[in-house]
Amino acid sequence: MADQSKPENMNQIQISTGDEVSRGRYSNSMMVSHGADEFILDWLLNSPNGVHLVSRVIVTPAHVKKIIDALKENLDNYEKQFGSVMEVGLGDQKFH
Repeated sequence: MADQSKPENMNQIQISTGDEVSRGRYSNSMMVSHGADEFILDWLLNSPNGVHLVSRVIVTPAHVKKIIDALKENLDNYEKQFGSVMEVGLGDQKFH
């Protein structure tokens, strides 16, 4: 397997956050909308009680491109390690 270590000149970012944010949020759905200057990413929880807004992130179009590139790279790495991800359609989500 090839050496996957990071180059020594990679900058590390120190992130400070409170407990509530650092725990994260679970989302199993999302909606995306945009205007001329920003994209709005609504992370949703589709549950038996209905659909709930978990988080809203507003970013510039240039940042959306960076997000997509980073997600694509990480998904490719994930699938190399664990195998293909099966997509689940809206009608396939079942609650018990």
